[in-house]
Amino acid sequence: MKITTTLLFAFVSLSVFSQSVDTLKSIKALETKLKSLNAELTNRIETVSKVTQLNASLIDSLQKQTVVNSNEIAGANRQLGIKISNTESSINQKIQTLDNSLSKSTLYWVIAFLATVLLSGVVYFLLGKRIKTGKSDVEEQISKTKKVLEEEGIKLDTKLTEVLETQLKIVQAERNTAAASNTEEADHSLALKVADEIMRINKNLSNMDANTKGLKQLGASVKRIEDNFAANGYEMPELLNKPFDKRDKMIANMVEDDNLEKGKEMITKIIKPQVNFRGIMIQAAQVEVSVGTK
Repeated sequence: MKITTTLLFAFVSLSVFSQSVDTLKSIKALETKLKSLNAELTNRIETVSKVTQLNASLIDSLQKQTVVNSNEIAGANRQLGIKISNTESSINQKIQTLDNSLSKSTLYWVIAFLATVLLSGVVYFLLGKRIKTGKSDVEEQISKTKKVLEEEGIKLDTKLTEVLETQLKIVQAERNTAAASNTEEADHSLALKVADEIMRINKNLSNMDANTKGLKQLGASVKRIEDNFAANGYEMPELLNKPFDKRDKMIANMVEDDNLEKGKEMITKIIKPQVNFRGIMIQAAQVEVSVGTK
């Protein structure tokens, strides 16, 4: 029984001793860890203290610099205000001087301008009236002169038609006597001259006023010549405003015409008439042909 008790006591003692050892080890480990944490905290406190001191120094420096900048800005503002005030005073003085000068000059120029406009208006009115009267007189004089020239031209053409008619009768009498019928032997120079004159006179007649003195008489004389011309075997084909045929034997000057249908060709001017004698052409026509481009 004593042995059992002794063994039990020894086992309990050994167990307690073992637990005590483990507890001491745990305590030492905690102490070591605590020292490490204490050292790390101390370092962090020192770092925070240094940063705080540095920030305080930087803030103090910035505050001082801000004061310096504020003083400099205030000084610059004072200087700028003085300069602006001086400049404004100078400008106002110059403007006042210029305004006084312009007021007098402008008044003189306005008076001169109004006087010039008034004088120009009077001169324009008088000249316009004079020019209008003169223009009417000139137009009337031109009209009278044109009428006189046309009447004189009619008289001359009438005399010419009488001469041509007489010559045609003489030629016809000579041919009847000689019984000339060969176109190569006949002299057509007079007939060609008559053809040119007939064309010219007819063109002038178409451009004259129907009330022109002597116009009807001249028209009758031209009609007699045309009849006499035809009686002698001569013919002048009507070509004006006729379609142009390239196969026709004539001298043609081609002119583009925007008012004519594209591809269309019309004889719009006779420069020299075509003359036939007994159905054979003895003079080719010279014409102007309008070529459509529309």
